Amino acid sequence: MTGVTAEQSFRPAGFTAHLFDLDGVITPTAEVHMRAWARMFEEFLASRGVAEPYTDADYFAHVDGRPRYDGVRALLASRGITPPEGEDSDPGDQPAGSETVRGLGNRKNDLVLALLRAGGVAPYPGTVAFLDALPGGARLAIVSSSRNAEEVLTAAGLLDRFEHIVDGNVAAREGLSGKPAPDTFLHAAQLLGVEPARAVVYEDAVSGVRAGAAGDFGAVIGVDRGAGAEELTAAGATLVVADLEEIA
Repeated sequence: MTGVTAEQSFRPAGFTAHLFDLDGVITPTAEVHMRAWARMFEEFLASRGVAEPYTDADYFAHVDGRPRYDGVRALLASRGITPPEGEDSDPGDQPAGSETVRGLGNRKNDLVLALLRAGGVAPYPGTVAFLDALPGGARLAIVSSSRNAEEVLTAAGLLDRFEHIVDGNVAAREGLSGKPAPDTFLHAAQLLGVEPARAVVYEDAVSGVRAGAAGDFGAVIGVDRGAGAEELTAAGATLVVADLEEIA
């Protein structure tokens, strides 16, 4: 990785482009996702008679930052379960969803949308302060595994802040591997016309930090919303903060 090191102070103005994860970095929707994942997996595992309960530790180890269906596969593999893959159209509106990878992922997404519509979403104040403090001309993009990024940004009133949104829909359309592969971040940098060394990645998930580190970006800023500072550092974060306002 080029750019700043852990021993040097991080200067956002020293970089041309800023690539932000959405859930847990821009908006507290990671909490909504956690609740939806927990409900879906608890119902499904109970229906299978699996004794080992689903916990928050499972979220951070197997689900956080990954594309939706990858998260389903990873968690169920940890319980020795390999369901059929299914189709994108598999319904998720039964109590435990259709018993396929894609049906379970769709069940989780239905729960997320229901929670968002019921409670709305507001961005992190510290993140808004950080965005406001970036110099004029800074190039900004969202890089999210979510397929609901545009809807969330619209609800948060931040859609017009970002030139490009590389989300789960773009990744599927372009055939890009999801995090922890660096492909989606590299695609965003390419859309902005900026070399990775001149771009910063902002991530709260271990898988996302690994993606940024693998892409040889100028810096990877870990935002610790629960994954753990040590874990984010070990994954390749240049610097870990509790809130982006710390570096505004």
